[in-house]
Amino acid sequence: MKRAVVLLSGGLDSATTLAVSIREGFEAYALSFEYGQRHCIELQAARRVAESLGAREHRIANIDLRIFGGSALTGDIAVPKNRKSDGGSEIPITYVPARNTIFLSYALAWCEVLGAADIFIGANAIDYSGYPDCRPEFISAFERMANLATKAGVEGTRFTIHAPLLSMSKAEIIRKGLELGVDFSLTHSCYDPATDGVACGECDSCRLRLEGFRAAGLVDPIRYAGR
Repeated sequence: MKRAVVLLSGGLDSATTLAVSIREGFEAYALSFEYGQRHCIELQAARRVAESLGAREHRIANIDLRIFGGSALTGDIAVPKNRKSDGGSEIPITYVPARNTIFLSYALAWCEVLGAADIFIGANAIDYSGYPDCRPEFISAFERMANLATKAGVEGTRFTIHAPLLSMSKAEIIRKGLELGVDFSLTHSCYDPATDGVACGECDSCRLRLEGFRAAGLVDPIRYAGR
């Protein structure tokens, strides 16, 4: 069985991506990050998802992006609530500088150790918050770099970065996840949850998630404040 490293945040996109990798016949090695984010609730969700879907192994890398800040997720900056869409012309303050580049680099390092050639990431360029590291151009560029900058690549391994959700709407992702057996009640997406894990329902991530379930004709199984 081929091995793959799968980036797993604990949200519905990464959970569906993990399920896709397993359905495609990969032995999945899930990788999450404690990177100085506002809360650890998403890591608890990642553990639940990895166990539920049958990841071969789940590791959590500890890095500290709070030393740089620059984001509402890693600095003392308020998370925007009920933000009106500007059509994607402005990158929101919840963008974490170079996050996907950093995460993919860690995944690439683990791939070299595992003898794996495949990385899965739940990036989405349709229903997302305008982050530049969720675009197809970025995925293609990182794949090229991975094959240039590694011992394995120089010796003939051909790395592939899989982004199976890249062109899917949030509703399509939810339907795909359910088809593959994802239990979305185990996932977490909120940027600014209460201490007991209840989602705010007002940040960009919550609103995209709720709209996705509405568009899919389904009810989101997680708890929201005031609902």
